[in-house]
Amino acid sequence: MSEIRIVCDYPHAVGKVWRAVTDPELIPLWTATGAGARPEGFAPVAGNRFRFVAKPKPGWNGIVDCEVLEVEEPSLLRYSWTGGDGQGDTTEVVYRLRPCDGGTRFAYEHTGFTGVGGAFMARFLGRVRRKMLASGLPALLDDLDEHGRLRSGRLPGPGA
Repeated sequence: MSEIRIVCDYPHAVGKVWRAVTDPELIPLWTATGAGARPEGFAPVAGNRFRFVAKPKPGWNGIVDCEVLEVEEPSLLRYSWTGGDGQGDTTEVVYRLRPCDGGTRFAYEHTGFTGVGGAFMARFLGRVRRKMLASGLPALLDDLDEHGRLRSGRLPGPGA
């Protein structure tokens, strides 16, 4: 089974990082460095069904169906992930946040990929997630004030 595990330390408070990764208005601002997915119907509430919508590509309709499985604000978000018209594996994504020296340690896990197709998808998504967590999320965090509000007046949305 293939998986993605990424750990990043950010010089920002846990509450601020939590808001950046769970506020539907802010999520597209950091995911824009990847496929630009925006959440539809997302709320960090167990049982909530939502989807990520991105630009379709050959072999993929651009939609990922998800369900929030567990939430412990501001330290844990766990949700299922099923992409491509319900085809392929249903995998699981987990965000873990905890205080560390000077800020927040953010651990991203995406597990449950199986077979050759799953290994390919894990490799592809791993590259995309690393870019989003190394570039997109830090830029957004730097643009939020101490209360998690945008400083510069950027408009939410991919490419904003």
